Amino acid sequence: MVDVLAAPQQTKADASLRTLAAISTAHWVSHFHLFVLPMLFPFLKGQLGVGYIELGFALTVFAVISGLTQAPIGYLADHIGARKVLLMGLTLGGVALIMLGLHLSYSWLIASAVLLGLANSVYHPADYAILSAHMDEARMGRAFSIHTFAGFLGGAVAPAIVAALVTMTGGHGALIVAGAVGPLVALLLLVVGIPDASAADRKIDGVHAPLQNIITPTLIVLTIFFMLLSLSSAGIGNFGVVALMSGYGASFSSANIALTAFLGFSAIGVLAGGFLADCTRRHGQVAAACFAINAAIVFIIAMVALPSLLLTMAMASAGFLGGVIAPSRDMLVRNAAPAGAAGRAFGIVSTGFNLGGIVSPLLFGWIMDQNMPHWVFGASVIFMILTVLLALFTDRSPQVGPAEADARLMHP
Repeated sequence: MVDVLAAPQQTKADASLRTLAAISTAHWVSHFHLFVLPMLFPFLKGQLGVGYIELGFALTVFAVISGLTQAPIGYLADHIGARKVLLMGLTLGGVALIMLGLHLSYSWLIASAVLLGLANSVYHPADYAILSAHMDEARMGRAFSIHTFAGFLGGAVAPAIVAALVTMTGGHGALIVAGAVGPLVALLLLVVGIPDASAADRKIDGVHAPLQNIITPTLIVLTIFFMLLSLSSAGIGNFGVVALMSGYGASFSSANIALTAFLGFSAIGVLAGGFLADCTRRHGQVAAACFAINAAIVFIIAMVALPSLLLTMAMASAGFLGGVIAPSRDMLVRNAAPAGAAGRAFGIVSTGFNLGGIVSPLLFGWIMDQNMPHWVFGASVIFMILTVLLALFTDRSPQVGPAEADARLMHP
């Protein structure tokens, strides 16, 4: 009898693990593709005969397109199924890079940026919709953390992979091979047989769950929350090295080691945060506590020229705490999403990341142009404090998760 009962449970666990691995691989591809063009800027500059302003404009186009299409893609994922949308995104992103490698020109670069931006808008709505529908509720935080960690890993290994591809195949070949990863992973997901998720799947006693308004005050607050998260880390990630060198007398090597510690421990923090997210329902308080400590650490970095070892330790601590909140952040969105609307919810709030990505280069670039490197960290502290306040706001009353929402619909 025990074996009979255990077999279906083991089968379900194996299916969940296979789904998590497949979706995390797709997220790895998304972050890998994010870094392909920036890593090839020296090659593109020489081949196209343009300046870094023109190359930077391509990244701005990418960010704008991705920001404008996140929410619509979320609606599409809930309507036609997240699996179809994810497979299309993987293929489209790959085709964009392959076509640029075959037809290298500035106009194709901008077209590629548009297609990459559209492809990038797929991953959060589709990935989180599938994970929310098919992961074990008791391990949802850890599933989110592994998914996020895979994305971090894709960005971390991209420079080395692109550099190796350029050495072996040249710039054109690097674009084509890097692009081919997308369709190949899409094919892998088809072979694996990842499950789908859509609003049509949400049935209670055989009846479709009623449509609910997705634009709720909580999701609006969470969109701002995501934007502040982006702003609080983007300045350190993009301008931390130059700020430490020009404002604190740090050497190039020590500044880069400190930034590497910040980014590396962010990834470790994400994994630790998954276990924490599964141990509590007060995800807003977790985020607020971590970011309050984080703000204090970054404030010390802003105010004091720390020795190299202490600077690295402080940056590592800040990165770790920033990573810890990522699964709790995702759980806040999942708990706020109406039944069958995870794709739309994550699509809407992920727009906040894109808004931060559009604003942060301009803001922190202006700060450095005004010769105020201390304010790279000072402005980050301000955004962290605002993030703490918003995180506490989302925890003013207990969130109702999808499972509880279904129960209330069945037993009002």
